[in-house]
This record gives sequence, structure tokens and C-alpha cells, in this order.
Amino acid sequence: MNADDTSRRALLHERARSFIERAAVGMPTNESFDALGLEIARYQSEHVAPYRRLLAARRCDIGSAGALGDLPAMPADAFRVVRVAAHSERHDVAVFVTSGTTAAKRGMHALSTTETYERAALAWGGWALAPDAPSEAVAIVLAERSGRDSSLEFMLRLFAGRFAEEAHFAIRQAEIDMEALRGACAAALRKGGPAIVMGTSLAFVHLLDRLAGRRLELPRGSRIMHTGGFKGRSRSVAPAELVAALAQACGVDERAVVGEYGMTELCSQAYEGTLRAMMGMPTPADRHGVFVPPPWMRVVAVDGETLAPVREGEAGLLRIEDLANVDSAVAVQTADVGRIVGGCVALTGRAPGAPPRGCSLAMDDLLSESGE
Repeated sequence: MNADDTSRRALLHERARSFIERAAVGMPTNESFDALGLEIARYQSEHVAPYRRLLAARRCDIGSAGALGDLPAMPADAFRVVRVAAHSERHDVAVFVTSGTTAAKRGMHALSTTETYERAALAWGGWALAPDAPSEAVAIVLAERSGRDSSLEFMLRLFAGRFAEEAHFAIRQAEIDMEALRGACAAALRKGGPAIVMGTSLAFVHLLDRLAGRRLELPRGSRIMHTGGFKGRSRSVAPAELVAALAQACGVDERAVVGEYGMTELCSQAYEGTLRAMMGMPTPADRHGVFVPPPWMRVVAVDGETLAPVREGEAGLLRIEDLANVDSAVAVQTADVGRIVGGCVALTGRAPGAPPRGCSLAMDDLLSESGE
């Protein structure tokens, strides 16, 4: 990649960050979603070899596309078997790796900068988790402090540093440190501001086991963020059951328990709007299980065979277009199943069994002539 290509990549990141900053506060953006998305897609078609092969196999002329939805999406599974990056390894500043899946090989998402990821995560995380900008908040994080390749742990550390005055990490060597947790709760009570308790759904299940019916003492106004999904783990709990149990254990309203939907292959996340609804703040969705994507993220339900969009309210595989994904794939095809209503995502689970035919064919196309 020459200096011109590097400058072009940097400019696309700047444009994406500008879009995020303006859209996050309801300001008009300098360009439309599709205009910027197509620019990013053209750049990726030149520098991401698997995507170039996918376009060629589909006989897709990227120059004639009128909208990002006219272009094929990169299957999420591709991140497991090929490098999906528009830059060389020597320009990697972070490589996030998937975890907890049943697949033998872990997916990898390489970034040339984390600034765009950070801008997107903080903007929409603040919208969902700290819309009241609480003062003297204490973050209690059910994650390792030293994680290096987990996008989730990166995000949680980011949130702890931005949304709270004080942060406590309550996982040590993959186990919940109950002494550290009790100390964190005590610190929150002393400060008087709300606690923001964040972690994976699986970590919260283990916490509930350790509590064995006892309650955590947290300040008024505390809120919980869980990341949803168990990804093939032997232990899982139904979402509604988990929300109710966490609310009871932490002494908060169920609406203060907020679910997040994201994945390693993306730089943006969607959230439930329940906390905002409880606070009387505007939100397009006010119930659990319905996730609100940020304005720089578009989610479309598609048919599992054809990958064509289905009617609104009809279940389909989720195709996600993320303008923050400058370095990899601006459109990602997942095997998650959901319904789109009013731009929000009612998540229903994962496609069972083998990969859906549409995703499988897309994988064959992008791996053609790749030697994989």
C-alpha cells in the first residue's frame, strides 16, 4: 500500500468519525449513509482480496451501485478463514479475536486505528448506558483488566474510563473475585453516585451462582449492561430470566438492565433502550429483546437462501452495514436471526445447524482461487 492509499484510508476514517459525531447528537451529517458506505466499499474492493473475489464471483459492478445494499456482504465466518483487512499486518494497531464459539478456528478483526471504534462505541454506549451523564459513577467490570485481544474487554475498559470516576475489575484469572466485587460495591455506596455494572451474560450467570440468592448493595440509580449471547457455552439462561434475576440481585428496576448486541467483526454496537425509557428519554424501542442500532449502523433482515431483503417484521438473517468498519468490511452477513421493525432489531437467536445456504455460497465465492 502506497502513501496515497494510506492517506485515503485515513480520510475515510475521518469521514466516518465525522458522521458518527454529528449523527450521535442528531445533527445533519455532511454526507448520506449510502454515499459514505459506497466510498468505503470501493476502497475495500481494491484492498481486501476476499471481498474483491466475492464481487467478481457475483459479477457485481461496484461503480454502478446506487446504495450499499446493492453490494454483497462479507460473511462473518470469513473472518475465521482469511484476513479481512484493507491494510497490511505491519499497520495493525489492534487485532481482536472472537471467543466462546463452537468453531475450531477463531475469527480475527484487524484494525489500523482504534479511534473510529472508540468514537462509535462511546457515542452509542453513552446513549444507552449513561444518558443522564451521572456524576460520581463507579464502574464495576466483570472482565479481565489485562485482556489484549478481546474487543469486548477493550470496550468495557473504554466505558469504565469514560462513564465513571472510578473503576473496579472483578474478574481474576477468569474467576469472579467476590472480595473485589464487595469492595467495588462499597466504593460506589461511599461515593453515592450510581454503579454501572458491565459484563458478559455468562459472567453474570456465574455471579448469580456465587451470590446464591443474596443481593448486592448498590446505590440508587445503578444500572447493568450485559452483552447477551452464550455462543455455544454449556451454560445458558433465557434472556427474560437473566434480566429478572439480575434486577433482583442488584436491587434495580428491570428496565435498568440493558442488553448490548455486537460482535468482534463489527466496530459498532446496538443496545436496548429500556434505561432511556425508564428515565423518560426518547428511544425508538423501550422493551427488552429489541435493539436500537446507531445512525451509522444499518441492520437488514435477509432471506437465508437468496440473501435478499425480506419484508419488514419478517424473520431473516441479519445483514449489518457499519460505517465504522473502514478497515475490514463495511457490510457483514451474520447467521443471527431477527426481525426489523422501525429500524430496530428484535433478535430471536442463531440459525440452527449448518450455515444457511446463502452464507455458504458467499463463502465459496470469496474463497475461490484463494488457496484456502
